[in-house]
Amino acid sequence: MDITDILKAAISDNASDLFIVANLPISHRILGNVVIKDGTRLTPADTEELIRQIYHLAKDRDLTRLMIKGDDDFSFSIPGLSRFRVNAYKQRGSLSAVIRVISFSMPDPASICIPDAIINMSRESTGMVLITGPAGNGKSTTLACIIDAINHQRSAHIITLEDPIEYLHRHNKSIISQREINIDTDSYVTALRAALRQSPDVILLGEMRDFETIAVAMTAAETGHLLFSTLHTVGAANTINRIIDVFPANQQRQIAVQLSTVLKAVISQQLVPSVNGTRIPAFEIMMVTPAVRNMIRENKVYQLDGLIANASSDTMQSMDTSLLQLYRKGMITRETAVTYATNQDMLARRLSM
Repeated sequence: MDITDILKAAISDNASDLFIVANLPISHRILGNVVIKDGTRLTPADTEELIRQIYHLAKDRDLTRLMIKGDDDFSFSIPGLSRFRVNAYKQRGSLSAVIRVISFSMPDPASICIPDAIINMSRESTGMVLITGPAGNGKSTTLACIIDAINHQRSAHIITLEDPIEYLHRHNKSIISQREINIDTDSYVTALRAALRQSPDVILLGEMRDFETIAVAMTAAETGHLLFSTLHTVGAANTINRIIDVFPANQQRQIAVQLSTVLKAVISQQLVPSVNGTRIPAFEIMMVTPAVRNMIRENKVYQLDGLIANASSDTMQSMDTSLLQLYRKGMITRETAVTYATNQDMLARRLSM
């Protein structure tokens, strides 16, 4: 079996992910669903051979980390075909991999239904903007579109810290330094601390994974930089609670005050099936207004959901309002809107009005 032919087949199927797992045929994720392809079940020897081919395509990457630690993240490109993000791992003693297909070209925000209110976060000069949501729901693509907008609008130094690098940016008006964790630097924390000495204007932090990373990220946003990052949370209130709860109890009051000062926006997104067979994003958008700052500072985060739900502007909307708008535009079905709603009963009543 040739891995290049397998990758070409995934692209031909418009798959977002490719699965190489022992005792199953090659499988694709298409429109959010895993589709097992017709074909021979892979043996452990087959999966190991395919994964060795992948490592060869990735500039003969060393397999030592995978063999010792049991998993490895990296990305590679095939000229004229596509770019790929790989997570290779061991399962039940055999080697497996999940490969994400990433386009070479930067997506057009309008064509993939990212609202102007989100792309306009590129105009901010300082503070922290968080893009949140479950894995595989387009956070990296949204961030790439915002960074691309900055690159075409401003003369700035943009530093991206990613694990692994997904979209490749070309220098335009800005200088873009893209650093990959475990390749160009040891860790997010090490890279983020170094970035503060590299004259950055904008920092993209691939993920805020732990206490130390979050602490350094907040300091970076507080000291006059514009910082973008992601969390695997759903909703603004959950995101803010997650950040505060990471810190020891005796620091949480101070962190809430600091967060209320540096936070500019929390954008949550999920991909939902559209009527034309693709997936499109639905967004909860919370721009940090004086009222929001007060709620965070005064430990009234539980009130944020109500504030967002009752808002009626492009810069403040709930997930359910976004789904309702997609339904009214004929882009998703009624069933899809209700299925993906935060408050299904409430949205069902709104759809019936």
